[in-house]
Amino acid sequence: MPAEDMIKLPYELFIALRYLKAKKRHKAISLNTIISIGGVSLGVAALIATLAVMTGFTEDLRNKILGANAHVIVQGLRGSGISGYKDIASKIEGIPHVVSAAPFIQNEVMLTSPVSTTGSIIRGIDPALEGKVTDISKALKKGDIKSLNTGIKKDDMTFPGIIVGAELARHLAVSIGDTVNVVSPTGKIGPLGMIPKFKRFVVVGIFDSGMYEYDSKLSYISIPDAQEFFGIGDVVSAIAVRGDNIFSAKDIARGIELSLGTSFWARDWMEMNRNLFSALQLEKIVMFIILILIVLVAAFNIIGTLTMIVIEKSREIAILKAMGATRRGIMRIFMIQGIVIGIVGTVIGTPLGYGISILIQNFFSLPADVYYISHIPVMIRIPDLLLVSFSAIGISLLATLYPSWQAAKLDPVEALRYE
Repeated sequence: MPAEDMIKLPYELFIALRYLKAKKRHKAISLNTIISIGGVSLGVAALIATLAVMTGFTEDLRNKILGANAHVIVQGLRGSGISGYKDIASKIEGIPHVVSAAPFIQNEVMLTSPVSTTGSIIRGIDPALEGKVTDISKALKKGDIKSLNTGIKKDDMTFPGIIVGAELARHLAVSIGDTVNVVSPTGKIGPLGMIPKFKRFVVVGIFDSGMYEYDSKLSYISIPDAQEFFGIGDVVSAIAVRGDNIFSAKDIARGIELSLGTSFWARDWMEMNRNLFSALQLEKIVMFIILILIVLVAAFNIIGTLTMIVIEKSREIAILKAMGATRRGIMRIFMIQGIVIGIVGTVIGTPLGYGISILIQNFFSLPADVYYISHIPVMIRIPDLLLVSFSAIGISLLATLYPSWQAAKLDPVEALRYE
């Protein structure tokens, strides 16, 4: 193909790429260019890896919270519990985007064993329905949730069953088949004041949700056992609701309130854990701002590199302007250099950050007895990758403005006077 028929590059792009090369022919790229690209690459990799770890922690924490809790909790405003809860649960299941609903009773008690005593939040649940609104069945490491209904026979007596968290079982030094006493501080009034109420239960299951707060405090019994123990009659504390999408929980809660009327109050999981997730989101934003400084340091490298090129190539710039190159054309030459450095640095840094994230997830372990996770969770999101990439390229572009302006305003007469 004749040379005149080939597609020609714009002279700004051709000269910009030429200036990025080293003076010596055996070197393809100058050392300053390599340092600038390396700075951008390291900044991008650090940002991607950090955001991936923080997003992974947030997702892991959210999944564990939703594993032990429903998407929406419906309570009565009067505080006396919900009667006719079966009909209300059926009505809730007819609301759009609601998958299932399950009643439960919740109260604070003391659990005692021959070894220790500790406080617990006890929930009375329906074993047949609870698995549809929470992941307690999946979290069970020992035992069977159905045993809550049947109880267990011990010493020629049938005791009601209780499921406890792994940390709670460790603290009480109990396992499957051991008995614990459930003590309620609110009992009958006697001559000396209120007499605590207690009942013996047998451990029929141990769950491990991965959250210390739940594993050390939560315990489960059946709804009939809870109603009998607390003497509340045929009522429940609240109704747990699971939706088809965790992010539509707020809309589901509003729909439930509109459907049931002003006597009920619905709260979604985001509202109940607002402070925790707000803190995590703020931490992620702050870490992004701090780590973007690495890219800013790389931007100063770009400024220094381009400024040196402007000083070094002042004669060539003067000749270009004398040949008719405009100020915009000269500016474009140096702006293209910065964009190329930013793009190449981002292209190298993105897979590098992804690789670092995978290494952290697979090879960096934590003491499980301290952090209750053995590996750091990592999650890379496309929006985070795009944010980091565009930020790096944008900063690289901004770094070219001053050197480009200096080159554009160069007076060719002054530059060539002493040549």
